[in-house]
Amino acid sequence: MSDEPKSKKTHFRTVWISDVHLGTKYCRAERLLHFLKSVQCDYLYLVGDIIDIWALKRKWHWPKEHTNVVRRVLKSDNKGTHVVFVPGNHDEMFRGYNRLIFGGVEINNEPIHTTADGRKAVILHGDIFDAIVANHRVITFIGDWLYDVLLYTNKWFNRLRLWCGFGHWSLSNYIKHRVKQVISFISSFEDAVVRYAHQKKVDMVVCGHIHHPEVREIDDVLYCNCGDWVENCSAIVEHFDGRIEMLRFGFDGDLESDRTEKVSEPDSARRRKTVSEPNAEPVGAGSANRVADRLKLEIASSLAVEPEPEDAEVTPDEAVVS
Repeated sequence: MSDEPKSKKTHFRTVWISDVHLGTKYCRAERLLHFLKSVQCDYLYLVGDIIDIWALKRKWHWPKEHTNVVRRVLKSDNKGTHVVFVPGNHDEMFRGYNRLIFGGVEINNEPIHTTADGRKAVILHGDIFDAIVANHRVITFIGDWLYDVLLYTNKWFNRLRLWCGFGHWSLSNYIKHRVKQVISFISSFEDAVVRYAHQKKVDMVVCGHIHHPEVREIDDVLYCNCGDWVENCSAIVEHFDGRIEMLRFGFDGDLESDRTEKVSEPDSARRRKTVSEPNAEPVGAGSANRVADRLKLEIASSLAVEPEPEDAEVTPDEAVVS
């Protein structure tokens, strides 16, 4: 038995992740699992497109690593973490179970979170602001397929670059930052989300959907986009003094790198003195629990595989964040 001390996990007050796309071959489940094992949090928000139902309908793809991610999330409740699932457009079938709890996970289509310094944050996936997703489903499916083509092309292109002695280059990120129409779409999306935050009279908004991680102040609202676990492998975290920070692993889609980039929120007059907050109570009661139990059994039967082995503590060399 080793006498080496086990490292402490990094403890955040809140962690937000989105766009994991479990069920697709480009999901970085191993890296996400590594991150989840290396952190501890009081609140964990899953901000949509966690399970890609669209992709699973086209072709079933569910390796063991994807099941291990689900098990890790379900085990978080046993460790004192309040887990909230905010469905997105790729897993919208769960929106019909709003305010129910199953497996220790609360489903909430649009929760409001209060930070440690008293700020209110609305949390939503963000597809409601995407006119293409909302009104042109066929076009959206075509775009989803083209994104897969981009990822596939990028994979082989970078293998060729590596063979030639060059570094990683992300084609999809290049398009997001260089193509005028894409830049215009991202800007319009951010403006729409911020306008909605003003309508809700909140100080910040946390969303996902466009796979473009960002933490910045827009029109007196702190806009936070979680990014994704396909290319950017990014998460938004809240420290115990209320500070918001974005963590990125594998910058610009370079998923072979262990480099971590931290982007903190800008100084803002919205930051308040830390206030105490009563523990939030999970939502769900009565007959809703019976519906949730039945849904839990359905999911358990569909994921009937060997259980994940007991997790070893993360060693200092393995820790993702410090």
